[in-house]
Amino acid sequence: MTAAPGASACQLTLGAEEELHLIDLERWQLSARAPQILARLPEVNYSAEIQRTTVETNTDVVTSLGGLRDELVRLRRGVVEVAEREGLGIAAVGTAPRSEFDDFELTATGRYGRMQEQYRLLVDEQLICGTQIHVGVADRDLAVEIAQRIQPHLPILLALSASSPYWNGQDTGYASIRTIIWQRWPSAGATGPLASAAEYDELLADLIGSGVIADAKMAYFDVRPSAHAPTLELRVCDATPVVDDAVLIAGLFRALVRAAEIEITAGLPRQVLPPPLHRAAIWQAARGGLSGPLLVGSAHPRPTPALEAVRGLVETLSPVLDELGDLDEVCELAETALARGNSADRQRAAYVERGDLDDVMRLVVAETQGDTRGRTPGDEPDERVVPRYAIRAGDEAVRSTGVARPAYRDLVEHVRVTGLDGIAERVVARDRWTQENELDFGVDGRKQPFAVDLVPRLILAHEWTELEVGLVQRSRAIEAFLADVYGPRRIIADGVLPESAVLGAPGWRDEACRLPATTLRAPILGFDLVRNEYGGWRVLEDNVRNPSGMAYAIAVRELMDTVMPDLPRPDGLADPARTLERLRSTLLARAKPGTRGALFTSGPGASAWFEHRRLADGAGLLLVTADDLDVRDGRVVHRASGQPIGSLYLRLDDELVDVHDGAGRAIGAEIFEVAVAGDVVLANAPGNGVADDKAMYRSVPELIAYYLDERPLLESVPTYRTSDPTERRAVLERVGELVTKPVDGAGGVGVLIGPAASAAEVAARRLEIAAHPDAWVAQEVVALSSVPSLQDGRLQPRHVDLRAFVMATGRKRREHHLADVALTRVAPEGSLVVNSSRGGGAKDTWIIRGEDDEPHTSPGDAQQDDERSRRVRSRR
Repeated sequence: MTAAPGASACQLTLGAEEELHLIDLERWQLSARAPQILARLPEVNYSAEIQRTTVETNTDVVTSLGGLRDELVRLRRGVVEVAEREGLGIAAVGTAPRSEFDDFELTATGRYGRMQEQYRLLVDEQLICGTQIHVGVADRDLAVEIAQRIQPHLPILLALSASSPYWNGQDTGYASIRTIIWQRWPSAGATGPLASAAEYDELLADLIGSGVIADAKMAYFDVRPSAHAPTLELRVCDATPVVDDAVLIAGLFRALVRAAEIEITAGLPRQVLPPPLHRAAIWQAARGGLSGPLLVGSAHPRPTPALEAVRGLVETLSPVLDELGDLDEVCELAETALARGNSADRQRAAYVERGDLDDVMRLVVAETQGDTRGRTPGDEPDERVVPRYAIRAGDEAVRSTGVARPAYRDLVEHVRVTGLDGIAERVVARDRWTQENELDFGVDGRKQPFAVDLVPRLILAHEWTELEVGLVQRSRAIEAFLADVYGPRRIIADGVLPESAVLGAPGWRDEACRLPATTLRAPILGFDLVRNEYGGWRVLEDNVRNPSGMAYAIAVRELMDTVMPDLPRPDGLADPARTLERLRSTLLARAKPGTRGALFTSGPGASAWFEHRRLADGAGLLLVTADDLDVRDGRVVHRASGQPIGSLYLRLDDELVDVHDGAGRAIGAEIFEVAVAGDVVLANAPGNGVADDKAMYRSVPELIAYYLDERPLLESVPTYRTSDPTERRAVLERVGELVTKPVDGAGGVGVLIGPAASAAEVAARRLEIAAHPDAWVAQEVVALSSVPSLQDGRLQPRHVDLRAFVMATGRKRREHHLADVALTRVAPEGSLVVNSSRGGGAKDTWIIRGEDDEPHTSPGDAQQDDERSRRVRSRR
C-alpha cells in the first residue's frame, strides 16, 4: 500500500497489496516475464515479488470500500493493458491451477538470492499469491493489541478468500493449499501473547538475531503492524479473483479492527486462542473453505458450518459496520459471496465440466480481468435459476448460484417448459409402464414397483474415462487376490494380510480351493461409487459375488425412451442395451465350444427376479433353476432340451454346493464337481465373498500395491476394523459420528448412520460391536453428492450413488472392460441410504462417450494410460 502520512487509528483508512500471477494465454501456464511487465508500470503502485511469475499491486490509501474497489480495478487494469501486448493475462488466485515446480524463477535481487540460499525448497515452492489488507492504525501499541483480539475470526476471512485447490496440476484436497505452503515459513502464524509494541519489536529482534529471518519484512504473521506503513496488516488470505470478495474481506477486517478498538476503550478483557487451537482453526479453514466447518469462538472453538459462521460474524459486527457506513454493502457482498461460493469451489466446478485444467485457468483469468462487481463468467443474466431448489454443496447439476450447470441446462429447461400438468402426465405414464413391464424389486420378501425418477443423471466423457481406468485397476487386483488366496496364498506368506483375515472371512469357502488354477473367478464385478465434496469419485463398496442392477439400468432407459421421448438427448449418449452382447461374450469367453450359457437363478422368489429374466432374454442365455439342470457324463446339461451348458452365471440366494432341486438332489454339489474338472465355467465363482466383505474392502489399496505395483487411482472411504482392539476403542467412542455396517451385510441391512441415529440406536450398536467385534466395520460418513429429482412436480436435490460394472475375460489389463451401463440409485428424502432394498429409487444414467473414446482401455497404450491416471489423480 502506498503510505499516507499521519493516518490515525480513528480514521481506519484502507489499502491493499494484491499479488497477481502472470499467465501465458496460449499455453495457460505461468509466465516468468514479470520484469518486462514491471518495466512499463509505475513503481509507486507496482512491485516485484520473489518469483518472476508474479506482479504485486499496491493501492493508494482510501477511506471507503467503494474507493478500495476502484483502486483494485484500476491497478489490475493497468497490468492487463501491458500484459496483453505480451500475450499474457493475470490471475488473482492463491495458486495457479497448472503451476508446476519447474515454473519457479527467482527475481534477481540480493535479498531474494539470500533467501533462496537459506531456505532452499521453501523458496522454490513460492508459486503462490495472497492479498494483504491494510487498515490505518497509527498507534503501534494499539495495533499489537487489536491484532491479538481479532485472531479468532481470521479463519472466516481465509475461508472466504480460499482460491488455491490445485497445486502442481493436482487437486490437493484443500481449498487453500497456499495457506499450508505459507505456514512452512518459520515466522508464519500467530505471534503468541504480546502486551505492547515494545514486546513485538523485541520478538522481531530475537527472530532476526537468531538468523532464522533476515529482516522485519519476513515477519509473516497472520496479522501484524505493517513494516512500512502506519497500519495493521491482514496477511492470512489467498488472492481473490473476484474483486468484490477482496472488498468484502476488507470491510469485515476493518469492522473487526474497530470492534476490537471499542473493546479496548471499554476495558474488556482479551480472549485469545491458544496457538495450537489457532493453528488448528486456520488449518480447518484452509482444508474446507466455505464447504466445510470452521472452528469459531474464542475460548473453546467448535465446528460451525461455514455459511453460518460468516453470517454470524456479519451479524456480530453489524453495529460497527453501521457506524462505518459499510453495513448494507457488506451484507450484500457477503450474501453474494456465499451464493457464488469461493474461488476454490468454482474452480472445482469448472474442472468437473470437462476434466481440463485449462478450463480452470480460463475461469480464474476471466474472473480476475472481468466484471468487477463479482459476476462469475458463465452466469449470464438471462440464465434461469432453478426455482425453489434447495441448493447444496456438491450438487452435480446446480451451481451454488442456483443456475444449472451447462450439461444440465437443457434438462432443467425441459422440466420447466413441460410444467406441472405435463409432469403429472409423465408420472402416470411411468407408473403404467412399470406395472405393464413388471419392473419390480423384492424388499423384505415382498415385490414392489421399482421407483424411477424422471430426471436423468449425466456422467460426462472425461469422468467415465477416469472411472474406467480406476475400476479396471481395482478389478484386476481383486481377480489376482482371488486366484492367490485360493491357490498359493503368497499374500499371506509375505505378511501383507494375516491368515485369519482371509480364512476367517465370512465369505471364505474351502471348496473354492479345488477349482482349477486357470479359473477366472470374477468375470462380472459391480462397484458402488460416490462423489466426494470436490467432485472426485470414491469407491464405497466392491460387489464380487452377484452384483445386480444391470438389467434395471437398461429397463430404466427403455422406460425413459417411452415416457420422455422428447427429453433432449446429448451427443455421444451410450446405449446401455449394447452391454447385453458384452455380457454374453464375457460369459462364453472361456466356455467350451458348442455349449450354451445359462443364468442360474433361485427362481421367481428372488429379489432381482426381474433382472434375471431380462438378462437371460437379452443376452441369449437359458434361464434355469435347480430343477432345469442335470449332470450327465461329467457335463452340465439343460434337462428339457439336453443342450450342454458351458457357462453358468450364478444368481443364487444360496451357496452353489448347498442348492438342491425339488426332488432333494444335491444338484449344486454335482455342478461344482463338473467345474472342478474344468468342464463348466462358473460366473462368479463360489468363494468370491472373501473379496467383497466390508472388512476386506479396506485392504483393496494394499491388494493394488501388492499385485499390480501401482497406486490406487480411485480412493476408498476410510474404514475401521472393529476386530482390531485399538480401532474398536476409537469406533466405540465415535459410533454417533460414523457409519457402522455388518461385515457380511448386503442390501443396506444393518447399516446405521451415526449422525442420523437416535441415542438409543447408537447405544444399541455399541453393545452389538462390543459383543461381536469381528462382525462389524465402521466408515467415515461420506457427504454424498446430489442430483435433481422430481418431487411434487418440481426439482429437488436427492443424494445418489452409482453402481458401475466391469467385465473380464482374462487377467490382463486389456481383458477388463468397464461396461457402458450404470445404475444411479437415489436416496429417499432426508436419507443417505440409496440401496434399492431400503426403499431407494433409481434414475436413468446418461453416460456420454467422447468422439474418440473407445469402450475400453487399448492394449499397450501406456502413454494414454498414464494421461488418464494423471487426470484421475487431479480429482482426488
